Amino acid sequence: MTTYFTEKTFKFLRGLARNNDRAWFLAHKVDYDAHVRAPFQRLLTDLQPVVAEISAQYRVDPKPVGGSLYRIQRDTRFANDKTPYKTWQGARLMHARSRQVEAPLFYMHLQPGKCFVGAGVWHSPTPVQRQVRQFIVDNPSGWKAAAHGTAFRKRFDLDDSEMLVRTPKGYPEDFPFVDDLRRRNFVAERTLDDDTMLGPRLRQTLATDLAALGPFVDYLCAALDLEF
Repeated sequence: MTTYFTEKTFKFLRGLARNNDRAWFLAHKVDYDAHVRAPFQRLLTDLQPVVAEISAQYRVDPKPVGGSLYRIQRDTRFANDKTPYKTWQGARLMHARSRQVEAPLFYMHLQPGKCFVGAGVWHSPTPVQRQVRQFIVDNPSGWKAAAHGTAFRKRFDLDDSEMLVRTPKGYPEDFPFVDDLRRRNFVAERTLDDDTMLGPRLRQTLATDLAALGPFVDYLCAALDLEF
């Protein structure tokens, strides 16, 4: 079994959180490359056959720029927070058509004390949210299996961070999953403790989680007329 991240990974990210400026980052960029980006690239490479087994439509691209890894630099153009760097490293596993249309993602998040794995559609345009809601209303048994199965809900939480105050107009109030129709984000996620993230079973843990998230992503793909 392979270990990817170490205490040096978290040491760098904690240091960046305390010293979020360009001068500090450039002085410690060798640590970022060695302890954050490079091991994440190795992890992504090792997850390629795992994801290929889950879905032929999803891609794991380990290249340092323009692939699965998000940039560590923040886009501050329209943000009140002008700190230049993210204090975490994230990676998305994208649908083959993600560059053309809105599509669900698998996602992995590396941050001391806040690591997690998840999947779904997040901060999608309003028409996409409506499309998913209508599909849930039209296919409630599939949604029950994909998002509310006993084993699934023991392992994953649904993101409740951004909910509409009321059920959107036009939907029945007695619908069995009426609360789900208030969601802006259709995301399932699971916290990963730091020991798991730094330990030798990380790849196997993520392989199990990504496979378990597969039916949830499959349902969302169907809602958006995408192959899975």
